[in-house]
Amino acid sequence: MVKKTKKTKNSAQKIAPKTAMVLAAGLGLRLRPLTNKTPKPLVKVGDRTLLDHTLDRLVAAGVERAVVNIHHLADQVEQHLTNRKDLEIIISSETNNLLETGGGVKNALPHLGDEPFYISNADVMWLNGSSPTLGRLCERWADDEMDVLLLLHSTVEAYGYTGNGDFVAEPDGKLARKLERELTPHLFTGVQIVHPRIFEATPEEVFSLNLIYDAAIEAERLYGVVHDGEWFHIGTPDGLAQAEVYMGQRFAGMRHR
Repeated sequence: MVKKTKKTKNSAQKIAPKTAMVLAAGLGLRLRPLTNKTPKPLVKVGDRTLLDHTLDRLVAAGVERAVVNIHHLADQVEQHLTNRKDLEIIISSETNNLLETGGGVKNALPHLGDEPFYISNADVMWLNGSSPTLGRLCERWADDEMDVLLLLHSTVEAYGYTGNGDFVAEPDGKLARKLERELTPHLFTGVQIVHPRIFEATPEEVFSLNLIYDAAIEAERLYGVVHDGEWFHIGTPDGLAQAEVYMGQRFAGMRHR
């Protein structure tokens, strides 16, 4: 006879999100002239586009459906995505009305379900550290204490980043905004888990995700996890060059092992 054991909250198995939103509607202005003819999500680092780097990580984490919003040179992005057969992809077109980050996600909510989901920018790239990054986010997620969980990274160790950081973190990971002109240890990477309930009181069209971060801070329900791998911001030609050099050296080292 098999004895059943009571499953406690701490021993309960975490369930990873099966859906994700990929923000790929940016104009890529700082990467011109490259982005005059190539949409930013299709810029390559190594032999993979930025968009594919992101989708690869999501698939590896168990994501089965991704909503991708598109705007600049949208037909190229949509055509490229037809090559992906490893997950369901839903196109959220913003060719006629750019909704910004928050509006873009809210517009896609009918396809993202009622449970927490991943959001990732398409102009960032990250490498796993000691364990899969999205798995670490999933393990930290606690539905009863948070509405948004951000992936953070060291401000001074990020590739292609020149800002002063974004948030102040308490020991338990609870976040607050940094003071103006203050240098903080951690920046926001553009990768996160969000519960759709946080969008209930938001505008109907154009708004930034910063609006939901501020609401979560006020409710003390914004948290962060510090990334323990490498992170690259591909926002400028310099950031792109840094990522290409790093990845080139990484793969060269692997070939010579």
